[in-house]
Amino acid sequence: MGLTGLTVDIPSSTSKRPDEKRPAARWSSFEFKVYYALACIVIPIMVWIPVSLSSPSNPNYPFYQMRLSNGWLFGRRIDNSDAQYRSFRNNLPPLLIGALAFLLSKFLRVHYATVNPGNNLYLIPFNVGCSLVMILALHGTSALKVLAIVSANYGIAKMCRGSRAGPALTWMFNAAVLFLNERYGGYRFGDMIPGLEYLDTIQGAYPRWHVSFNITMLRLVSFSMDHYWACQPLRSPSSEDTGSAQLSEKQRQSMAHPEGMYSYMNYIAYVLYPPLYIAGPIMTFNDFIWQHRRPTPISTQTTIKYLLRFVVSFMTMEFILHFMYVVAIKDRKAWVGASPAQISMIGFWNLMIVWLKLLIPWRFFRLWALMDGIDPPENMVRCMANNYSTLGFWRSWHRSYNLWVIRYIYIPLGGANNVVVNTVLVFSFVALWHDLTFRLLAWGWLVSLFIIPELCAVYLLPASKFGQRPWYRHVCALGAVFNIMMMMAANLVGFVVGVEGVSFFAKQLFGTVEGVRFLVGVVFCLFVGAQLMFEYREEEMRRGIFRRC
Repeated sequence: MGLTGLTVDIPSSTSKRPDEKRPAARWSSFEFKVYYALACIVIPIMVWIPVSLSSPSNPNYPFYQMRLSNGWLFGRRIDNSDAQYRSFRNNLPPLLIGALAFLLSKFLRVHYATVNPGNNLYLIPFNVGCSLVMILALHGTSALKVLAIVSANYGIAKMCRGSRAGPALTWMFNAAVLFLNERYGGYRFGDMIPGLEYLDTIQGAYPRWHVSFNITMLRLVSFSMDHYWACQPLRSPSSEDTGSAQLSEKQRQSMAHPEGMYSYMNYIAYVLYPPLYIAGPIMTFNDFIWQHRRPTPISTQTTIKYLLRFVVSFMTMEFILHFMYVVAIKDRKAWVGASPAQISMIGFWNLMIVWLKLLIPWRFFRLWALMDGIDPPENMVRCMANNYSTLGFWRSWHRSYNLWVIRYIYIPLGGANNVVVNTVLVFSFVALWHDLTFRLLAWGWLVSLFIIPELCAVYLLPASKFGQRPWYRHVCALGAVFNIMMMMAANLVGFVVGVEGVSFFAKQLFGTVEGVRFLVGVVFCLFVGAQLMFEYREEEMRRGIFRRC
């Protein structure tokens, strides 16, 4: 396994390149031994600070203790106050039961199949049946609303086929649906048709279907656009061009199918596929159908390793929530009298919890899909704290969404031909897709702004020209420090404390002598962290692993 095995494998992470001389490993050098010594001092302090702030003896404890719940580890209480993660954590038992029921049913269906056609397309009707049962159980009568929207999108795609009006109508329809879902809270039968109020009482286990419909919307657009491109005279190569060879992830996403494969049955099976319906990861329609036409080999060892990753991630989150009450502290703004170091750690560990609260559900649902023989993209490639590049960070964070955005927005807009403008448009869409709020729109614009310095640095100091210079690595590390601080600021704005909270943090860091001193120490520590991240990626490349993040 080795050191690099700590990072999850992704299909495109290994690339055969011509023999390329990599620098000798620096792990045993005196420079890196100094870095290890510093890490052994700083990392425990980073853990101790939020733990001490979460002690009942802390003066601010009474201000947030009402947000804590009874825990199960070492007699500690737990900070289960984040609504998004609480929803997943509290519903994990029924999710496990549902996943096991689905997998057992699928096993029996395969075991007693009367024919073996050499592909898994015969399982599509079974998936559709399970999908319909699932959305009825989840949404009750609101399943009719979901099916109505999904069917309308299918009608637009089929009506327009290869017409240029197709993409425009698809985007307008789905944008309108997201806006109206938000505006009317998922609609009520009684408001639409008087006399049908009784249908609103049959709600299902998850009546707020519209909250997670933005995930479904991505699949609707994917089907429509893939179908549109498949109808073009000069479409991408199809199965006839590849024989029976296994396709790469990139090929599965881009290669079109015969038009008959874009059927309503296949469409419903894709859009409502149970393992990925609630939260993803996002697959393209082409990829989903290819994995039924040519099943992707997934070894038992791969699945078991991924199961272990999920368990370790889940238990890591449990320990953090039992010992660091930073979400409750943040929500109650219980940081009166806190030092700059304490305030910064409240922000840092909140970001770490944001990463984990997304990572854990995504890995659960991907694990479910892997057990079903479907290999969706991995959403989180690297740990949040193992990122120094703004561009690389967004390639590894919610990776399936990143692939979707590139395929259906960035490239159609012109891609690298107009990087800055397209980046602003993309992140504006990403922000509004997450939530129709100014806070997230500000986040999208900040992210776009913070990408520009890295683009300029890459242009002015390309590795191909200066990479062998002894000073180059250290200059890059200084740039990485700037990147990391800007990324933390942007994500604190978007997902943690908002503009007001970040302004308060900035005043504490830049407006006091103690804050400036602490900031100098932070810069040095981040510089060391960047050097360790650089060397980790060099180690990957020495092993033939080339990731763009």
